[in-house]
Amino acid sequence: MTGSGIHTETTVVHLIRHGEVENPDGVLYGRRPGYHLSELGRRMADRVAEHLADRDITHVAASPLERAQETAAPIAKSHGLTLDTDERLIEAANVFEGKTFGVGDGALRKPGNWKHLTNPFRPSWGEPYIDQVARMLDALGTARDAARGHEAAVVSHQLPIWIVRSHVEQRRLWHDPRRRQCTLASLTTFTYQGDKIVSVGYSEPARDLVPAHLLAGAKPVKGKSKAFGA
Repeated sequence: MTGSGIHTETTVVHLIRHGEVENPDGVLYGRRPGYHLSELGRRMADRVAEHLADRDITHVAASPLERAQETAAPIAKSHGLTLDTDERLIEAANVFEGKTFGVGDGALRKPGNWKHLTNPFRPSWGEPYIDQVARMLDALGTARDAARGHEAAVVSHQLPIWIVRSHVEQRRLWHDPRRRQCTLASLTTFTYQGDKIVSVGYSEPARDLVPAHLLAGAKPVKGKSKAFGA
């Protein structure tokens, strides 16, 4: 703390995307309950915990959805911490939850879906981007405050992570989902000086475990939609 009473500690918040989910029917599961990590997803979670084992983690939190809780649990265990649940870290709401919406399935040609696709800038099919920014910044701020001068690990979902990162890095919020740099079990790391974010980093400690078609920038494969692993 400086003489003026302003916090100047360096605090690091690792915003983590959950691991692979067991989803044999290939639906866009969104906020629906009951979707757990697959066996591969559990390996990804363990890999992230190993990656963070020597870090100064003093706070761990996760979205209430099972896949996020199960990804965060090994991190909390390895540091002897209680896992907190933060509703603000939840997946973005989406009107297509429970439906298949992948490459080559014809979803965009169905007239019943057109009314939800009128405004990609908001977007019209789900939670407004600006609302995601607001709640995610609040959640990051809570994690920062809980870990002042140390590090926090919080687990969320691809779209909210990418949107808050885009906001911090001053990019437009509407985007091509294929261009998101937010692979399964990846870390988007925010470094704070006091209350201010001074840098954003990105790493993929479980990259070798991620199926090729789910890596950032991969060409979509018919029948295998990246949207499923949100």
